[in-house]
Amino acid sequence: MTDKNTEKKNLEDYDSRMQTLIRIEMEKAEKRRKLLIGFLALIAVGSLGYFGFYYATSSKSGGRFDELSDLVGSDALSNMDKDSGAGYIASLSQKDNDEVTPDVLEKYRTLYNSNRDLIGWIKIPDTVIDYPVMQADDNEYYLSHNFDRKDDKAGCLFLDSKCDAVHGNDNYIIYGHHLTSGRMFSSLSDYESESYYKKHPTITFDTIYEEGTYQVMYAFRSRVYDETDVNFKYYEFIDTDSDQEFNSYMNEMKGASYYDTGVTAVRGDKLLTLSTCDYKEENGRFVVVAKKIK
Repeated sequence: MTDKNTEKKNLEDYDSRMQTLIRIEMEKAEKRRKLLIGFLALIAVGSLGYFGFYYATSSKSGGRFDELSDLVGSDALSNMDKDSGAGYIASLSQKDNDEVTPDVLEKYRTLYNSNRDLIGWIKIPDTVIDYPVMQADDNEYYLSHNFDRKDDKAGCLFLDSKCDAVHGNDNYIIYGHHLTSGRMFSSLSDYESESYYKKHPTITFDTIYEEGTYQVMYAFRSRVYDETDVNFKYYEFIDTDSDQEFNSYMNEMKGASYYDTGVTAVRGDKLLTLSTCDYKEENGRFVVVAKKIK
């Protein structure tokens, strides 16, 4: 037999005062439900809009880099050159301190005339990495600006501001974003796999003054440390003062590397370090180091 206290009551079972209170609460609940649905719909539309904008921007940015790639080796003057009436740079240029800089390689002169921050070009065969490399007075500008100096969250690949492409360094360091679109330096983390390394063992990096081919040596994860932390900081390795200091850097990187490539270096060899963000830890970085072989 069913207990009367547990029987489900209809609205009509209550007195008029209680019915009014129940209706008010039901209306409030319905309003909350509609507000929640509207809020979730706005989030969904906003998210779709953001991702649509992101991928449209990424696609446009990628198309621009394809255009720049086509200008490598081209003798066509850029629009900037045409507008300003400027021609190619002189074969030799002279700084204020009367220091003569090397010739800019002919294949990069058009691009260099478009943006004098151009310092080189990097390419890893059979990957999306095929980009100009910029250099500014700091390591912030090209995090958020593209080749045309316009605001762009994808930024550009850029050489550490402390590196000197004219005189050379023990180690060039190039930075780039890790983007969900897969562009820029996103594919660097694929070097965690030794099989990927074996398929992509070399990197081409030309400065605007000199061509270069590099053999991959190490691939490892690291992070950006506080200045007071006593840790190996790969991003501080640009030049060394002794064989001992150079070898210390080599040992640190070899110990951190995911696999042994068998490639070694001694002081006097020229190295190339590629660095991008890694999201497995706070301030994480994924790093690939290579040695110049020609």
